[in-house]
Amino acid sequence: MRPRKSETEMRILLLHTRYIEQGGEDVVFDNELRLLQSMGESVSPLVFDNNLLSRMHSGLVAINTIYNATSYKRVLQEIREYHPNIMHVHNTFPLASPSVILAAHRARLPVVLTLHNYRLLCPNALLYRDNVICEDCLGKLPYPAVIHSCYRSSKAATAVVAGMLMLHRFFGTWDKGIQYFIALTEHSRKKFVEGGLPAEKVLVKPNFLYPDPGIGEPMAGKFALFVGRLSPEKGIDVLLEAWSKQKMTNTLLIIGTGPLNRKVAKASDENPSIRWLGRKPREDVVSFMKQASFLVLPSVVYENFPMTIVEAFATGLPVVASDLGAMASLVDHGRTGLRFRPGDASDLAEKVEWLLSHPRELDKMRKEARHEYEVKYTAERNYQLLMGIYERALEAAKKA
Repeated sequence: MRPRKSETEMRILLLHTRYIEQGGEDVVFDNELRLLQSMGESVSPLVFDNNLLSRMHSGLVAINTIYNATSYKRVLQEIREYHPNIMHVHNTFPLASPSVILAAHRARLPVVLTLHNYRLLCPNALLYRDNVICEDCLGKLPYPAVIHSCYRSSKAATAVVAGMLMLHRFFGTWDKGIQYFIALTEHSRKKFVEGGLPAEKVLVKPNFLYPDPGIGEPMAGKFALFVGRLSPEKGIDVLLEAWSKQKMTNTLLIIGTGPLNRKVAKASDENPSIRWLGRKPREDVVSFMKQASFLVLPSVVYENFPMTIVEAFATGLPVVASDLGAMASLVDHGRTGLRFRPGDASDLAEKVEWLLSHPRELDKMRKEARHEYEVKYTAERNYQLLMGIYERALEAAKKA
C-alpha cells in the first residue's frame, strides 16, 4: 500500500472519546490511527476517557455533557502546539462534548465528523424504544425521548442529552463547525438527512479492518457464531428462541456480555446446543470466526455499521442477519449470507437450516464474503476514501 499523491500536506488531529466498555467506535478509531500512521501521514491523536466520569459529581457530568470548558481549552492548546490543518472527530459523547467542535471553529480549523451512531438525532443513539424502532425525535425537538426516559431509563439524564442536542442545534454548532459528516452506509446517510443534516455535507465511507486477519479454514468448527453485546436491541431473545424453541441442533457459540447475561447463561445450561463463552479479546474472536460456519446478527435495531460484519467478511464468514437498516444493505442475500425477517425466530431458524443443508451454496458464500471485503472494506480502499474526504473538507473551508 502506497501513500496517495497529493500536493496538500495533511496534518490530522484525530479526536475521540473512548467508551467505558470498548465498543466498535473505539476499534474504528484505533484502526484509523494505525492506518494513517502506517501511511506516513502526520497525525496527532487526542483521546478523552469516559471512565473519568465515575469520579465526577452528577451535576458536573451534566454540565460537561452540554459544554466541557476543559475540553474546549485542551483542543485549542493542541491546535496551537500541533498546527493541524484538519480535525477528524469520532465521538464527543459525553466527556469531550460538542465544545471541541466550537474550539476548532474558533481556530478556523476544518472538521470532519464520523457518525458512528444516531446520537445527533436520538438521545439514546439507537432510534429504538420499548423493543421497537422509534423515530419520534427524527427531525424534531427530542422531547418525546424525555417523556419516555430513553437515555439510561432516566428522565433527568435524557433531559441533559436532549438539552445538549437542542442547544447546539440552536447555536449551529454542527452546521457551522463541521465541513463534512461521514455516514457509514447509505441507509444511515438517509436517516441523517431526514433528521435535518444537509444532504450535500453527508458523505458515505464504510468501516474497514486493519490489519487484514486473513481467511479462515472452510467450516473448520462447524458452528454458528454470535459476537456482540448481550442486550435486547441486539436480538438476543430472537437468537435464543431460534435455538431453543425451534430445537436447533447445530452448535451456537455466543461471545459477549451485557444486561442479558443471566438469560444467556440459563439458556446455555438448559440447551447443549448453546455455549456461552463470555467476553473474549478481539484476536480470539477472529480465531473463532475463522472456524465458524456462519455469523448470526439478529439485531432488532437499525445498527449503523457493525464491525462484526467486516471481520466476518474478512475471514470469509457468511452472515445471517436481520433484514433491517444497514444490515439489509451490507449482507447481499444469497451471495454473502442470508437475511431473515427482523424479530422472527422461526424465520431465522429456517434460514440457518437452509444453510446447513446446502453446503455448496454456503461454500460459495464464503468466497463471496471474502471478495466483498477485498473490494469494499480493505485498509487500502478506505485510506483513499478518507484522504479524499479530508481534501474536500480543506477545499470547502477555503471557500467558506
